[in-house]
Amino acid sequence: MNENYIESTRKQFEYYKMLGEKTFAQLSDESLFWQHNSDSNSIAIVVKHLWGNMLSRWTNFLTTDGEKEFRNRDAEFENDIASRQQLLDMWNEGWACLFNALDQLKTEDLEKIVYIRNQGHTVLEAINRQLAHYPYHIGQIVFIGKMQSNNNWKSLSIPKGNSQVFNEDKFSKPKQTSHFTDEFLNDKTE
Repeated sequence: MNENYIESTRKQFEYYKMLGEKTFAQLSDESLFWQHNSDSNSIAIVVKHLWGNMLSRWTNFLTTDGEKEFRNRDAEFENDIASRQQLLDMWNEGWACLFNALDQLKTEDLEKIVYIRNQGHTVLEAINRQLAHYPYHIGQIVFIGKMQSNNNWKSLSIPKGNSQVFNEDKFSKPKQTSHFTDEFLNDKTE
């Protein structure tokens, strides 16, 4: 299992990154900054929080606490991103930091202990923690995007009412062994 864990995890992260990007592509600049009310987050705020968390958690991942001194978590929830390009730059910087750290890991690293706010985690546990955290926020991004798009939303999964057709197609093919994200990450039609 451990030999494939890092690769599988990377694919999972790539999949959620793709969901965010496919959401951004469907939205106007204005929609990226929309907030339901002052206590809610815009997509831009969620991206800023993910960026701050990723830089903090994945910079010097194996050697320093995951809550870095440079991080200002409270400021991550201030809606001060000025443009779509700035949002995308932060998004890409955070993901690049994550992928760089993952790409340096070896199977034998998975049982090492790393700390987040002085709480010890195995590397495997720390990865799982972020693999639960980031999709939670990507789901928020998708949900806000779907609300903002109204009837123009293009489904990122099986569209409503198409489950039977989707399943018929899947079961009409031979059984295979591959990561479930492969078909989505390799789909260049969009």
